[in-house]
Amino acid sequence: MKRINHADTIISTVESGAVGTRLTASWRRSVKKHGLDPAVVAAPRRFEQRDLEERRQRLGAFMNVATPKLDQLFQMVGQTGCCVLMTDHEGVVLDLRSTDGDAPIFDDWGLWYGADWSEAAEGTNGIGTCLVEERQVSIHRDEHFMARNTSMSCMDAPIFGPDGALIAALDVSSCRADQTEAYTRLIAGVVSQTAKQIETEAFRAAFPKARIVTSPEERPEGAVLLAVDSDDLIIGATRAARRAFGFGQVGSFDPRPASDVLGRDTSASALERAERAALKRAIARAGGNLSAAARALGIGRATLYRRMKRLGLDG
Repeated sequence: MKRINHADTIISTVESGAVGTRLTASWRRSVKKHGLDPAVVAAPRRFEQRDLEERRQRLGAFMNVATPKLDQLFQMVGQTGCCVLMTDHEGVVLDLRSTDGDAPIFDDWGLWYGADWSEAAEGTNGIGTCLVEERQVSIHRDEHFMARNTSMSCMDAPIFGPDGALIAALDVSSCRADQTEAYTRLIAGVVSQTAKQIETEAFRAAFPKARIVTSPEERPEGAVLLAVDSDDLIIGATRAARRAFGFGQVGSFDPRPASDVLGRDTSASALERAERAALKRAIARAGGNLSAAARALGIGRATLYRRMKRLGLDG
C-alpha cells in the first residue's frame, strides 16, 4: 500500500504543474524527461564486471587518491548503519564500504558494485540527482522517486576533477529507519568535506612538478588552488579557482602569468602572500615538523627550506 500511495503522490505532484522545489523538479524530470514509473519494483540494473573494471581504469590515478578518503569516511559512519559509495560521473558504483552485517541489506537495495544510480535510471535519488544538479544533495526516504527506495536516506556530494569537469559522486546511504534529519545534516557535512579533500588531493597529484598556491579566500564549492610552474605561469586551477579568476569552468586554458592574475602591491605580490600563508598553515598543522609539512605540501624538505628562506620564514 505504501508503494502505491507513494507513486500516487509523485504522479499527482508532477501532473499538478506546480513550480515547487528542486525536489519536485527532479520528480518531474524523472517522469517527463526519463519516462520512469515510481511504482516499478525491479532492482537497479548492474553492469558486468568487465565494464566496471573499464570504468575504474578510465579514472586512473584518481581511484588511488580517493581510496584512503573512502576508508576514513567509512571509519566515521560505518558502524551507524551506513555504507559509503563512490560512483563515476554517470552514477555507476565503482567502490563501496559496508559492514558485513549491513551488506545484505544494501546489496538487496541495489547499493552495490556496478549498479546504475543515475537519475535517468532510478529517478530522484542522492547519487543521480547530485550528478544532474552538480551540487550537494540529501534525499531522505520518501523524497526518493522510486517507491522501493523509500527505506533509505542518501547524502551525496559531487567530486570535480583537476580539469574542472564532474568526475564522480560520493555517497553515504543509511538503512536506519530512525535516522533523524539532524543526523542526516551532520553526515551530509562530512560527505561534502570528504569530497573536497578528494578534489584537493587529486588536483595536487595532477600537477606533481608545479607549485600549488592556495588562495586565502574560502569558497563553499571547494578549495581555491592554482598550479604554478617554474616560470610563474598558472597551468592549472581547481573548479573553485576557475570561478574565482574567470578561467572557464571546464577544460584546459592558456597558461597565464601568476602576477597578472593575482595582482601585485608595493611590498609583496599577492602570490607570495598566498604562498606564505599556505606554508604557515602546513607547518602549523604539522606541529612545527617541517618534514611532515613538506610531505603534506607534496614537496621535498629541501624545497620547503628554500621557499621558507625566500619568503622570510626561515627564522
